[in-house]
Amino acid sequence: MKKQLHFETKAIRTQIKTTHEKEHSTPMYLTSSFVFDDAEEMRATFAEEVDRNTYSRFTNPNTTEFIDKMCALEGAEAGYATATGMAAVFSTFATLLSAGDHMLSCRSIFGSSHSVITKFLPKYKIESTYLDLNDTDSWQSKVQPNTKILFLETPTNPGIELIDLEFANAFAKKNGLIFIVDNCFATPYLQQPISYGADLVIHSATKYLDGQGRVMGGMIVGKSELIKEIYTFSRSTGPALSPFNAWVLSKSLETLAVRMDKHGENALKLAEWLESNENVEWVRYPFLPSHPQYQIAKKQMRSGGGMVCFGIKGGLKRGTKFLNEIGMCSLTANLGDTRTIITHPASTTHARLTDEEREATGIAPNLIRISAGLEHIDDIIEDLNAAFGQSK
Repeated sequence: MKKQLHFETKAIRTQIKTTHEKEHSTPMYLTSSFVFDDAEEMRATFAEEVDRNTYSRFTNPNTTEFIDKMCALEGAEAGYATATGMAAVFSTFATLLSAGDHMLSCRSIFGSSHSVITKFLPKYKIESTYLDLNDTDSWQSKVQPNTKILFLETPTNPGIELIDLEFANAFAKKNGLIFIVDNCFATPYLQQPISYGADLVIHSATKYLDGQGRVMGGMIVGKSELIKEIYTFSRSTGPALSPFNAWVLSKSLETLAVRMDKHGENALKLAEWLESNENVEWVRYPFLPSHPQYQIAKKQMRSGGGMVCFGIKGGLKRGTKFLNEIGMCSLTANLGDTRTIITHPASTTHARLTDEEREATGIAPNLIRISAGLEHIDDIIEDLNAAFGQSK
């Protein structure tokens, strides 16, 4: 029996075959197309009688390696890589949903995912209903005869709420739904939704999978029959990941475990410090005992990850002053970088939501989201402490 490799080893040793040059590190295949030896090979390839590269919108060695590595890390049968995380989200919905279908989603999701679900899918007569994460008993009443998908984020963006994947899978299977999880915040190192029964897992590879704020990318992994449908749709509609970005992302995965360990260590220390800070109303971090879903986090996550959110005393006005006084940390809407990032979701990532929608999602005006970076924790805390003092 073949030995089962550990996560860190699979992230490093999953590679495509070397060329005649016997390179140790996978080369970049920066080509738009691939040539054939003769007309028969070309015909057989396009007839899908043989499996080989034809055109980089379809497949490319660098993209193949990135997909193979993510499948190994998530425990998935197959995958498809896209140009961005939102391309992964939309391609999945557009493939699996048709006019007249209905989907269920947790309410607290990334702002652009909310826009797709509420503004663009209805143009194609696809309806949706949001679920209350704090009232799972009400979920069954939301199921309709035409409901096809259950889409969840856990931890959620930006409120860091958690969903019990075991419960969600049982609910999806009971109702014959395709169970899809956005695993962006946790990464496959901290959480593997497929092991809890998820049919598909989606990532914005732009975030922790890259981990250094360099390139954009998306990933969909899961059951082979579903991925085949998504691939067929995507090879015609064109949301393909570039070979260069695929090469960068595959190399980035080699350090995912050590990076996530440090992100989690810094985030927990930061959350503990914030929880005792007089300038803070509340703190939410999965591995804080005060988190409402702390036991769920301990059950399905290796650590709490790198994301922390808190409510600053003084509301929006104080929050604005606080952000303006930040020195070292970065003010940007990204996350999952080596650099600590501070964001005000209500005015940035979730600004397109109405006030009522933000309130229903738990995005208070004073909510501050932090992506804890890899700097020394004392320097991160010192920067935030100074901003607290100068914003009073």
